[in-house]
Amino acid sequence: MVYSPVGIRAIALSLPSIKRTNDYYIEKYPQIVTQAEEKGFAKLFSLTESTASNEFEQEMLPYLSDPFRGTVERWVLGPDESSLTLEYRAAMDALNAAKLAPEDVELMIVSSVWPEQIGFGNAAFLARQLGLQGAAWNLDATCGSTPVALQTASALVKAGEYRNVLVVISCTYSRFFDEDDTFSWFTSDGAGAFVVGALEDNQGILGTKTVHTAALNEVLFAKVTKDEQNNPQVRMQMGKGAKALATTAPEFLRQCCEGAVAAAGITLKEIDFFLFNTPTAWVTNFSTRVLGIDPKRTINLYPQYANIGPVLTVANLYHAVQLGKIQENDLVLIYGSGAVGGASANVMRWGNVALGCDPFKKNDLTVQDLKNTSLLCC
Repeated sequence: MVYSPVGIRAIALSLPSIKRTNDYYIEKYPQIVTQAEEKGFAKLFSLTESTASNEFEQEMLPYLSDPFRGTVERWVLGPDESSLTLEYRAAMDALNAAKLAPEDVELMIVSSVWPEQIGFGNAAFLARQLGLQGAAWNLDATCGSTPVALQTASALVKAGEYRNVLVVISCTYSRFFDEDDTFSWFTSDGAGAFVVGALEDNQGILGTKTVHTAALNEVLFAKVTKDEQNNPQVRMQMGKGAKALATTAPEFLRQCCEGAVAAAGITLKEIDFFLFNTPTAWVTNFSTRVLGIDPKRTINLYPQYANIGPVLTVANLYHAVQLGKIQENDLVLIYGSGAVGGASANVMRWGNVALGCDPFKKNDLTVQDLKNTSLLCC
């Protein structure tokens, strides 16, 4: 089969201004930390039985003695920041890296977890801010949005509908969980963006596999309340079906990753590097175990980022390239999944991908720091 050479041309990452370590919560909420095992976060990530009953719980075991479940740092919006400010910064960095102007973008796909306005996505608002003249629409597959958006953008470019597609992904969990809610301990804010367009021959997207995650429909739900000024605000809460995360994770992972490599006409053994969204500290170990792959063929930045939803996939891609773990013409597989959304994997032959500005430069963390940390790889 002959594949059109379409894929990622440039990628960028944007972080908010506030970094919080575990000490912040220990000092501000000592009683909550002491009672953490009785709270929602610990209850979500705990054993369903007296012993681990599946691969997910087996890899989780080493973290059960830690009230933060392996979280070390997380990034939080400052007073003058929003999902739109992060999206704008990531979008402009990606365009600059690709040497494109906003007027060169014929389509922008935006996935925001969750948008600034209740009932409206960010696409039109961001398009106005960027000064785009073409199309812009929203896409939602929750934490699986990044590979779904890449699949969608690549298909449209292959079909000749558009030449340059800008994909913007954001996650701002701090707006939807109260600070004294233990769920805020393992969530972060951030945004990523990438440009999809034509690549060299034999590069780009080779195969994809996407499924819905209806089995997780009861895991998360939104509740509209009022703030102190009587303005409506949304708060996310965990539902009764949260345990399904552990029981369904292996099947979603296998189904999508094996389906994507089959569509590409290759095997998992031929993949040079794997990128998983890592919403917990143990998901990378879990993924390599389920797929039977060498842990050296992937990366885990969860300790530096915590859970930034669909942006995790972008962040892992960005830093894998930055650290030289992905080279041009490598075979790369990315996988993402989200409750009440989708699970998806893409296989691609990596191109000459340009990187946007280093998101850590303004936050006193360098690439060398990442190389030196023992938490970087599984």
